[in-house]
Amino acid sequence: MRGREGVERAVNLAVVIFLFLLGLILIVKGGDWFLDGAVWIAETSGIPRFIVGATVVSIATTLPELTVSITGVLEGEIDLAVGNAVGSVTANIGLILGISVLCMPSVVNRGQFTLKAILMLFGAVLLTVLCQGGSLPLVPSLLLFAVFALYLGNNIYDAKISMASDRENRPRRHAASHRKMVSKLSMFALGVAGIIIGSQLLIDYGSELALRLGVPASIIGVTLVAVGTSLPELVTTLTAILKKEASMSIGNIVGANVIDLTLILPVCSAISGGSLAIGHQTTALDLPACLVVGAVAMLPPLVTGRFYRWQGFALLGLYVGYMALLMA
Repeated sequence: MRGREGVERAVNLAVVIFLFLLGLILIVKGGDWFLDGAVWIAETSGIPRFIVGATVVSIATTLPELTVSITGVLEGEIDLAVGNAVGSVTANIGLILGISVLCMPSVVNRGQFTLKAILMLFGAVLLTVLCQGGSLPLVPSLLLFAVFALYLGNNIYDAKISMASDRENRPRRHAASHRKMVSKLSMFALGVAGIIIGSQLLIDYGSELALRLGVPASIIGVTLVAVGTSLPELVTTLTAILKKEASMSIGNIVGANVIDLTLILPVCSAISGGSLAIGHQTTALDLPACLVVGAVAMLPPLVTGRFYRWQGFALLGLYVGYMALLMA
């Protein structure tokens, strides 16, 4: 009898793990399809590629974090929602940017990089300060929205400058065929569906895993879920490394982090009724870790105008240390 119960528990656990992984796959593939569709829509409508890369790409790659955190709040999994948003930033910088800089240290364009990096660091500091009371009230969180709006405004301004300089050299666009239009719009819709369904599976079975394994939901949020929802950024970074496009990788990560820090949790605060509860782990460990890796990543290029390979080693080491503290 006990053996039979043991087999049933093992089968149930296997099903939970399978559905959790299925959620990750749907989010990653859905984000990929959404990104392709969004880029095509932007290009076809005449929006310059600069804006596509600086805004649409970053927004698309952060959709998993946004949908997972919002779904978590709606289902009462506040720790998972908050842990996912903050943990995604730490994963983006410590793990993904660490890999990028380690493989491909590069010089930055200060005109395009400086304000965006400062806004990212300021967003992290502001979020840390606002959460110190154990909650994120809606009205103060509007300051984070202001940072996000400034980031978007800066991208639009840079895009206009870029458009003015290369308008004469831009190739003429041709109207897309009906078949291609249907294909791309279908890809866009399927991508959105994949993200929504995948986030639902991730929340439900991430929480179930936390319960079965005796791990707090907040830790699951800043580890498995956070890394899983950062996979679009990781895929973009690995592709950029293969194509030797360091600026695309760094720009996507900085943009994604600005969105994670200044948009996701304020939206969650509004959905939760005006004040989002912030756990002790988030204020005592997750946010400080986010600030440390952010400073190590952004301060050297702000001062010297370049990323260094030692930063890659340092960021990966800090991320491993952060994981070790979570599991201690």
